[in-house]
This record gives sequence, C-alpha cells and structure tokens, in this order.
Amino acid sequence: MSQLHSYSLQDVFQNSGLNGSFKVVSETGTSQPNPDYVDSSCSLSVKNVSYTVSEHVGPWWDLSSFRKKWTRQILNQVSFHVDSGQIIGILGNSGSGKTTLLDAIAGRIGNSGKLVGEVFVNGRKLKTEQFQDCFSYVLQSDNLLSYLTVEETLTYTAQLALRKHSSEAQEGELVAAVMVELSLGHVAHSVIGGHIFPGISGGERRRVSIASQLLQDPTELPSVILLYEPTTGLDSMTANQIVVLLAELARRDRIVIVTIHQPRSELFRIFDRIAIMSRGELVFCGEPEQMVDFFSSCGYEFDLTSVDTRCSEREAATYSHMHDITSAYQNSEIYKSMLGRIGQSCQRADKPMIPFKSKESPNCMSKLNILLRRTVRNMSRNRMGVLMRLSQNLIYGLFIAFFVMKLDKDMTKGAVQDRIGIIYQSMGASPYTGMLNAVALFPALRAIADQESKDGLYQKWQMFLAYIIHILPFSIITVVMVPHIIGELLTLVLLGVVQDHNMVNSGVALLNVAGIMVGSGFLRSFKQMPVVFQWLKYGWIVTEFYGLNFTCTPLAGLPGSCLMDSGNMIIDQGYPGALSRYTQDFLLLYAFLPALVILGIISFKIRDHLVRR
Repeated sequence: MSQLHSYSLQDVFQNSGLNGSFKVVSETGTSQPNPDYVDSSCSLSVKNVSYTVSEHVGPWWDLSSFRKKWTRQILNQVSFHVDSGQIIGILGNSGSGKTTLLDAIAGRIGNSGKLVGEVFVNGRKLKTEQFQDCFSYVLQSDNLLSYLTVEETLTYTAQLALRKHSSEAQEGELVAAVMVELSLGHVAHSVIGGHIFPGISGGERRRVSIASQLLQDPTELPSVILLYEPTTGLDSMTANQIVVLLAELARRDRIVIVTIHQPRSELFRIFDRIAIMSRGELVFCGEPEQMVDFFSSCGYEFDLTSVDTRCSEREAATYSHMHDITSAYQNSEIYKSMLGRIGQSCQRADKPMIPFKSKESPNCMSKLNILLRRTVRNMSRNRMGVLMRLSQNLIYGLFIAFFVMKLDKDMTKGAVQDRIGIIYQSMGASPYTGMLNAVALFPALRAIADQESKDGLYQKWQMFLAYIIHILPFSIITVVMVPHIIGELLTLVLLGVVQDHNMVNSGVALLNVAGIMVGSGFLRSFKQMPVVFQWLKYGWIVTEFYGLNFTCTPLAGLPGSCLMDSGNMIIDQGYPGALSRYTQDFLLLYAFLPALVILGIISFKIRDHLVRR
C-alpha cells in the first residue's frame, strides 16, 4: 500500500473510463446511456411523507381484542429539501420517527404499513420501488467478516458491485481511492476482528461500512448517502471524527443524511441542516444558526420538543407544547423557504437525470465464485472452526470404532442387538455434529447476506450455495457420513426462515429424535411402518449384516435360540426384500442431499420476502 495516497476517486473515475457508461433513468423509469451528461449536482426533496400502520388492540390470546385494530401514525406530513454538498442531521428522541423516515427514503420500510408522499431527486419524482436503487444506506451495525482484512473486505465488495468488464486494476484503484478518502490506508492489511479477537477500532469499522457503500455505485460518486445512527457505540472523540468525515464526504458533491440520537453540542456546527422530529412530525428543519433564534422566538427550549410519557398530565402538557412549536415552524419563513426550494427544483426546465446505481454487475456464476472465494478465505482463517470440522468426525469415528472392535459374533451374547444399536447411534448422533457447525459458523454470513442482498449485490441463496460448496472439501477429507451432512443442511434450511438459532437447535433435535424413534421400530412394528422408513433402514442393515457369519451356543431351555446363524438369514427373516432394494435404498438416502439444497434455496427466497416485510 505504499502508493495508496497517489489515488483519488475523481482521478480513478476519469482515468479508468467508468464514466463513459454512466446510466441515467428517465421519468418513465427506463435506463438510457448518456455518456455526454456531466452535471454532477444533485438535490433531494421529501414532500408530505406519511406512514401509518395497523396494529392489533390486544394480545393474540385475547381473541376479542386481537380481532380489533387501530391505526397508528408513525410519520405525519414530513417535508424537507437538501442539496448536494450538504449534510443534514435528523435528531429526535426514541419513537420520534427518525428511523422510520430514513427507512422510508431508503426503500426499506417493508409492507406492514401504508406509505404516502413524494420523493424527488433532481426535481424528478421517484417511484417507491426505485428508492433502493438510488440511495446508499449505512446501517447502525457493522456486519463485516471478522477474518478478512480491510482491503480484502472492500475488494470483494468492489468485485460484486463492479461491471463484468471491469479489470482487476480498475477494482484495485477504486478500492485504494476509497481507502484514501476515508483514511483507511494505515489499516489496509489489518483484520476486521470481532468479539472473539481484536481487530480494527470501532470508528475504523464504521468507516469500512461507509467505504463499502461508496464502492457499490461504480459508475459515479454516490449522490445520496443515508446513515442510521453512525455514532452509536463510539466514544465522543471518535463520534466527532466520524461526523467530520461525513461532512467532508458531503462537500465532495454528495448529499449525506444522518440520524443521531444524542449529539454533542460540538456536532451542531458541522451540520448544514438540522431536522428535529417528535411524534412523527418535523418540529424544525433549517440551518443550525436559525435553530436557536427560532426556538427563542417561540418562547420554548429545545428539550420541549420531546413528549414526556411518565404520566398522562405531563404527556398532555408536553404534547401541547410540541404541537405549538410544530405549528410555529409551519408558519415560519424557514418552512416557506424550504417549500419554495422544493418547488423550484421540481419546476426546473433542465432537470438533471436521476443517477441510479448500475445494474451491470457480474453474472450469477461470477457472483457465486466471488462469494465462494470470500467465504473460503474468511473460514480458512478461523482456526477453531477448521479444527472443529476436522476433529469432530475423527473423534466421533474413533468413539464408534472403539465399540465396533469389541462386538462379539456369538448370537447368545447380543451380537445382533449390539450391531443394530450401533447403527441407530450412528444415525442419531451424527446429524448433531453437522448442526453444531451450521449454528456456530453460518449466522454471521447470514447477517451479511441480509444486508448485502438489500444493497442489490447478490441474492441470499447465492451465499447459501457458496457456504455449502466450501464445506465439501472438509467432508471429503474427514470422510464425513451422509447423516452428518444432512444434519448441517437441515440446519441451514431452518436458519433461512427462523432467525433464532436456539429455536433451530430445538427443531433439528426434535426432527432427529422423531426419525430415530420412527426408524427404530419402538413405536410401531417394522413391517407396519411407512415404506419410506423401511427403505432407509434396509440400506444400513444390509451393509452391516450381509455376508456376516455368527456363532451360537445353544442355551438350556431355549431350543430355538440358534435358528439363525448368519447375517443373510437375519436380513431375509427380519427385513424381507432388503437385498433386492439395496441400491435403491442408498440412492434414496443420498437423494436427501440435493433435496435439502433445493429446500435451502427456497428457504432463503422465503427469507427475502420475510425481510422485506
């Protein structure tokens, strides 16, 4: 990274020729190439945005009240305007609606409520389904892979986002330029780290998350960046540095919108606009210098924008004060001037086109290859995870072998019962080891897939397939049994639709116990069980008993104790037809593998739908 500081984003975009395929979107929503378009200015107008949700009056166990619903207003006629080069801070106490406002603008509000209002970029109205393609969104939590370095993290993001014909040199230049812009060059080769082992600092992690968003729009500088509580969990000095950095990003012809819960007084002078929300309404939106004069003219302090809910009297009084301030703001020259800027932006004759993110990302197989390489690199550095995979089946195999070596061939000493017991224990315990792997290693990848799929980098099922492919070499090396792989795949399928891994543990355990009980013949006679369970049991019985000869010492008083002295006789008498269906049984067993992979893909497609809601 010795030449890292020789790059800048402007130089990279100009020298690499990426601007030559800049895509713009007309008001009809169709993408059109416009290589001659140079206007880099941008404006964002939010006009009369409201959001309501319908909620059940009572809990689900009280059916009479549960059937009734009431409508709750989360956002109420919110309007503001911001131009490129500006940073706006949205303030408000918990429940004020600032998070919902940011989610609504980002197109991540879900389908549980009703969203109305208009959002304009460069004076052109956006459709609701287009919000997500226009804005970059940095979440509060930094979902990053712990064992990758900063440079590797950004490089893989660039590879997933950049167009198919982008070269490695262009990718490297863009990554280097973004690291320069966000002051990450000194930690380029440092691992991200996590809860288990240290890595880069919290402020540096936040900057990596911001850098990832900057790389996801490779055709141009991102015009609008939304950040949800970027200073949460950081000390005061680091939080101040992050806000200063965001202000510098805004100065480079961007719009930066930030929600902050409890800002320090020093941060107010950094913002170009301050928006204060309370109970879903915009109490004030203007320059920091205007804020003090406005509240002084109203005769109220800033703290009175919050509603005190500790008692009904205080709630009514503070809500009345908040309503008075809101009315004063809507009658102020500040509010009228803001509406005027919205009108001017929408009435421009020469409206710049809407800069949407490029849709020319790599194809499906290329993305799968990138995700696989990223997963392998991250997982291979997890020493505990690698040791767990390599050792658990070896230890389990040695444990089983210890008992197998001690098996007797005397029928009167439990030769048959011991072997059948070994079969059931091998079938029953092996899936648990696969479950432990999936629960320990996959949730971190799932969290990242949830975020990056919303950014449009890939689909969740592609991360699922990359994880499955990466475990195959381990399965070959350790000669993993099919039940182990089935246990891990089944866990992955459930992790697609169930968020809580403890519930997944319980579900896999329940299914496993049910399979053992049904397959053992303890609940019903073997011949009375469903055919599919008979088939599964046949394969293991034939493998263990075929061609095996037993010894038998007749017991006094039990003349029929030695009627069967070979494994073939046990198969014929106890499991008729097993030999003729041996191949079919094992094909059925191995058919569970592709079936669970298909179920997993379906599961993560369902997860896409659930997350959007």
